[in-house]
Amino acid sequence: MPKRIDYRLTDEEVQSIDEAIKHAPEPEVRQRAMALKLLHMRHSAQDVAEMMAVELVSIYNWRKRWVAEGITGLKNRPRSGRPANAGQSYRDLLAVVIEQDPAELGYGFAFWTAGRLKAHMEKLTGVQLSANRFRALLKGCGYVYRQPTHDLSDLQDPVAREAAQELLDWLKKTPSSTKPSSFSLWMKQP
Repeated sequence: MPKRIDYRLTDEEVQSIDEAIKHAPEPEVRQRAMALKLLHMRHSAQDVAEMMAVELVSIYNWRKRWVAEGITGLKNRPRSGRPANAGQSYRDLLAVVIEQDPAELGYGFAFWTAGRLKAHMEKLTGVQLSANRFRALLKGCGYVYRQPTHDLSDLQDPVAREAAQELLDWLKKTPSSTKPSSFSLWMKQP
């Protein structure tokens, strides 16, 4: 007959578990600490697994990790997987490129769209991202799309424009501020 596991905790361990249940920032730690508390309260491992809607083996693994490492053992472990294509160097380069005027880089357009920016970054880095992944990357970096402003300044009389600007400045009684760049449709969220 298998040896019966003693799930009782010391007063110090109960206090540590209660603290994790109430204040752990990770939800998985709170859930696993609750499972340990239920085991301590004499619920069977099978009942705790049903209450937590997990497999029985998970309950045993959580307890084993708790015994070996304490609260730290209840945290999720790093998972294996493919590293991100767009690492920090890619993000840093993106921040520089997005502020540049595409015309200065030899392009025949005046502002960046997501597709144009993605193609340019692909040309620079060789990293190919899907359109959805690239948009998610832009969002993750804090960039939001804004409507382009249509600029007809090349069709205006420079002397009349200057006179109008001086009048406007005088009416506002404040100096004119710098205008946001018109070649990028992306801007940092406040």
